[in-house]
Amino acid sequence: MKLFLNAGIFAPSYGYWLGKVHRHFDQKIADVGCGNGQLLYELHASGYGSLAGFDPFIDEDLSLGSGIRLFKRSFDQAEGTFDLIMMHHSFEHMEYPDQILKACYEKLNPGGTLLIRCPVTDAQVWKDKREYWVQLDAPRHLIIPSVSGLGILGQKVGFSLEEVEFDSSDFQFWGTEAYEKELPLNPEQILPDYSKAELNQFKQKALRYNQEGKGDQACFYFTKPFRS
Repeated sequence: MKLFLNAGIFAPSYGYWLGKVHRHFDQKIADVGCGNGQLLYELHASGYGSLAGFDPFIDEDLSLGSGIRLFKRSFDQAEGTFDLIMMHHSFEHMEYPDQILKACYEKLNPGGTLLIRCPVTDAQVWKDKREYWVQLDAPRHLIIPSVSGLGILGQKVGFSLEEVEFDSSDFQFWGTEAYEKELPLNPEQILPDYSKAELNQFKQKALRYNQEGKGDQACFYFTKPFRS
């Protein structure tokens, strides 16, 4: 496993991980916890042609055009297999992490990638602020793993953990301060209270925490090995 500690915080929302999971534009991609499908739409606009989203909380099955389908169902009910399965800040909302990882393993083609982005308890802000840490987000966040814990769980299912990349942002600081001051978590109300210099300090601190392996969220790159 490679541990990457220098994820930038100024890159496009999917720029830093897309290059690592891209194989070809025809690869079958599933977004688990897709919401309104915005990320899939952006990937489609970038050239990908086989995209599926799964989310039991959307209103109905949808087609967003040729090559994009959204399904109102949990991923264990998905049909077919995929070359890339993604969970962008949806894993922490799921009640049974071992079951969703098993479903991902079963539905991932050999050699394929499972990408999970989620909060992690390796965070320095968690150690410093404890119950005020904004990423606790109770009761919406049901699980928050450590880097080692999620790695062990994935490996028990059969995955190989190839890389971990910290990708936290300045939200961990101003969001946590808002919780501590009992303020509504509304950027439009909170951010104007900070100077540009203070906000820049938050961003630089987030970058440093990522480099030191103590940011409050990370991206995990699992692969499903080929079996002889």
